[in-house]
Amino acid sequence: MSLAFNQAIDAWRQDEVPIGAVIAIDGEVAAAAHNTVESSRDPTAHAEILAITQAAAKLGDWRLEGATVYVTKEPCPMCSGALLMSRVRRVCFAVPDPKMGCLGGATNLNDLPRINHRCELTAGGVLENECRDLLQAFFRLKRTAPEGSAS
Repeated sequence: MSLAFNQAIDAWRQDEVPIGAVIAIDGEVAAAAHNTVESSRDPTAHAEILAITQAAAKLGDWRLEGATVYVTKEPCPMCSGALLMSRVRRVCFAVPDPKMGCLGGATNLNDLPRINHRCELTAGGVLENECRDLLQAFFRLKRTAPEGSAS
């Protein structure tokens, strides 16, 4: 999770929402990414999606069956769906998201009754306070920054 946190800090430095994701397979890092929605002008450029794409390219397979994903905030509907569709084994997230999280927060896509794959989930705890503080500080600065100024 510390590598994902470092990715989130890199996102902040690029004026992106500070969320980072790391995918590990057999104890080795297969991918690491952070949000690039603003810089790429791509609404799908979330940390999890970018990391899934990297890991699949590295493995040469879209099935990430042995993978563990570490992400600093509970995945949104799009990312939760992508994690399930890529068949990751485990998702570990730091900060639950009761508004948009879809692995236990607002809802849980992992609990769909007819889904053909489920992920093991580890929610909260690991660097939760640090990741929450980073997100809250980022948005607090965004709210207080004058219009049109860089943060």
